[in-house]
Amino acid sequence: MSDGGGRVVSLAARARRAVGEVILVGAGPGDPELITVKGARALARAEAVVYDSLVDPALLELAPPQAARFFVGKRKGRHAASQEAIGRLLVRLARQGLTVVRLKGGDPLVFGRGGEELDCLVAAGIPWQVVPGVTAATACAAAAGIPLTHRDWAAGVTFLTAHRREGALALPWELACHPEQTVAFYMGLSVAAELARALMARGRRPETPVAVIARASRPEERILIATLGTLEEELARARLESPALILVGEVVRARSARAFALTTEAAAAPAPPPRRGGRRSGCPAAG
Repeated sequence: MSDGGGRVVSLAARARRAVGEVILVGAGPGDPELITVKGARALARAEAVVYDSLVDPALLELAPPQAARFFVGKRKGRHAASQEAIGRLLVRLARQGLTVVRLKGGDPLVFGRGGEELDCLVAAGIPWQVVPGVTAATACAAAAGIPLTHRDWAAGVTFLTAHRREGALALPWELACHPEQTVAFYMGLSVAAELARALMARGRRPETPVAVIARASRPEERILIATLGTLEEELARARLESPALILVGEVVRARSARAFALTTEAAAAPAPPPRRGGRRSGCPAAG
């Protein structure tokens, strides 16, 4: 058989290679062209591919035709395999001497449970490596023309997951409510209205701008612009579908309208003054 690089791998050679390796590869946010060159090269030499539901099928075509393919996708309420079963599968395949690509949406180590899979591989003595991918926050910001940081409005950015824990939103609220940073909420579409109410109850202004970017980088991408105070109503009208990311912060005001596939404008609120003194940007004034 071929190893995907034009070299023939005999069954005897594989037998001498007692243990293979597992490569965690970030598939990016959806557009197959956003995978890294190194990630594509890993797929080209894969002998087995273990992939998630958010992976574009076109990426599977980068693997050799004879490579085994295992779907282990998880969507809300529907899991093809438990996390423990995925770990066992990776170990089993590697112990067969295979080069295994674990293909995960976005970046493997950003809310992708890649850390748990690495722990499993280390415990089993399996060689591993990680190829980073474009995570949803940067992809969604690029799609909407929104800078995650801005020298006047956001000195930093925080990534949070909006999943519930024991029935309630379990978040580090001191980070989520910081007024001088951008907050990116992953996996929060189903609780977006509750999230907005919780942020306002903890001091965030109702006019704080919010962007919800659904299915970023895909042909069906949609972008909703609102405020914390109008988000619930706007979402009810828009009926966005997951996966979606929520950006909260003043940087949403700095967006480029030309980047929008779909924009629902909330009532315009005056822009806040710059955080620091001086002109809001380094660009010369018109006229």
